[in-house]
Amino acid sequence: MFLAIDVGNTQTTLGLFDEDGSVAHGWRMATSHTDTSDMIDARLHGYFNKDGLDQARVTAAGIACVVPVLTRAWYKCLLDRTGTEPLVVTPQTDSGMRIDMPNPTQVGADRIANAVAARLTYGAPVIVVDFGTATNIDVVDAAGSYRGGAISPGLMLSAAALFSRAAKLSSVPIEAPAHALGETTEAAVQSGIVVGAAAQAEGLVARIKRELDIPNAPVVGTGGLARTVSAATDLFSAVDPDLTLRGIREIWLHQQGQR
Repeated sequence: MFLAIDVGNTQTTLGLFDEDGSVAHGWRMATSHTDTSDMIDARLHGYFNKDGLDQARVTAAGIACVVPVLTRAWYKCLLDRTGTEPLVVTPQTDSGMRIDMPNPTQVGADRIANAVAARLTYGAPVIVVDFGTATNIDVVDAAGSYRGGAISPGLMLSAAALFSRAAKLSSVPIEAPAHALGETTEAAVQSGIVVGAAAQAEGLVARIKRELDIPNAPVVGTGGLARTVSAATDLFSAVDPDLTLRGIREIWLHQQGQR
């Protein structure tokens, strides 16, 4: 079985893949920038034991990490656990996708994984909107090349900034309101944060489509808050929570000559 790990700034997502490419088990944990390989191994041990899984079934692994110090810790943990070097996705990794940008080395590993999986699943061109610590928009053009996108503060960062300066608002749940016009303080905050994020994505995607002349490109939502935002917009052709993890696996399969 293949274990894919997407290490974000706030949360880390793990997916254990069956041979048929489906995610058999998935876990999500807080990202701690001080974790050592031993601490990570202990967490993995707990997840596998909780679900009654044999850890020896993991024969290969891949990592997309935006926290450099944790890349080393995860690498050592997975090398010790599987006995084989895990894939570490970087801009220099042969992913099977051309990065058509002036400086390809600046592209985050998670964005590459998103683009690879989106192109395989939905074709090209395709646009991905990933709602995590940051909201990333990733674009694959009609030729199947990665072209870049947009990065903005994520929903929870925006909410935290607001709540830190307006204590009375901090109890508002982050969910889509029934209407953009908030007739209560709670609904107004939800509109500003959730509907605002949806409107931002709509506007950026519309501009990108015009600039690249890809008006019919499907738009895929992913990330921890994608379903929340999708309730406030009809922008998305699909909401695909496992997209990044699948991209990591697809890059590994490409490296193995299976794609």
